[in-house]
Amino acid sequence: MICTKKILLPLSMLSLFGPVQAQTSVALYGVIDLGIAYAKGSRSNAVQVLPGGLHTPRLGFRATEGLGNGMSASLVLEAGYDPDDGMGKATNTNNQRTGNTVPGGLTFNRRATLSLSGPWGEVRAGRDYVPQYMNFAIGDPHGLVGFGIAMPRRGLITGPAAIRASNSVSYHTPRSLGGFGINAMHYRGENPGGTPTSDDGNGAGIRLSYEQGPFIGGIATGRTNYAAGDSIQRNIAAAWDFGTFRVMAFMNSDRAGTLSARGGVAGVQVPVGSGQFRFAYSYHRTDAPGNPEGRKLALGYVYNLSKQTALYTTVARISNSGGAAHALVDDTTGANESTSGIVIGMRKHF
Repeated sequence: MICTKKILLPLSMLSLFGPVQAQTSVALYGVIDLGIAYAKGSRSNAVQVLPGGLHTPRLGFRATEGLGNGMSASLVLEAGYDPDDGMGKATNTNNQRTGNTVPGGLTFNRRATLSLSGPWGEVRAGRDYVPQYMNFAIGDPHGLVGFGIAMPRRGLITGPAAIRASNSVSYHTPRSLGGFGINAMHYRGENPGGTPTSDDGNGAGIRLSYEQGPFIGGIATGRTNYAAGDSIQRNIAAAWDFGTFRVMAFMNSDRAGTLSARGGVAGVQVPVGSGQFRFAYSYHRTDAPGNPEGRKLALGYVYNLSKQTALYTTVARISNSGGAAHALVDDTTGANESTSGIVIGMRKHF
């Protein structure tokens, strides 16, 4: 996740969000990211204009209204899209495979929440990140995107609610607890009662975190109910900023029905002048027959032209074993064979 610069909309546009109040702020933000990528697979290669090599493209709206006594009400609407063809990203309506939509039109698939905040914390409702996914961002030096994306993220087995959940209600503790924090969520599949699949898509997650000075860490778990077998996620992540470099690590243990998976990533970010080097080693294996496993090495460099604009490049290589056939993006790799590639691109956010 990245910080985006807020752009206050003219007062004439605030009517889109209801009556104008003096204490209400509305912001438009977004990211566009495109690169030229080449991936060499053992069976077929791919050359493409690749979106999201550094940060995931998005368009969002944020509004906050002060209510007095330290309380506020806010909304966030955030849509993902592919700038190479202009298509909007798909979403999921019920945390089940039956709720997957078709990509095309713009949907607020990334986040659509309404919140009430105060000295006691924040309560949110809508579509949002599940708590256990937030640890991925701590541990992946490449920011969970592009050729460098960590193998535990690329190989997720836990279904539609592995990253975000619809129909959710969550609670976030305030930031004044000495660095400690709790994020708890419950979400619903919203199926008719009295059927074998009535609980499908229902789930919950909780994350305990600590952030103080140069250190940030978290431990989390979550479960989504399915008649065919529940999905369970467990992970832990930590990062320490030494000033001249930042060390990052993540480990996960997941289950989907009878299938189990484990993975991890370790890496470093090294600032150099106006740029930053990023290096990561990651792996992901399951207990399917043969114990398929993919291992990735990824090296990247980001050069900041300004606070909003950056050029970047990433090179990566995946080695497969145990019958695994992980590829980079759109190349084709045979079982137990390797793939490698490079992307060069530009990211702009506002």
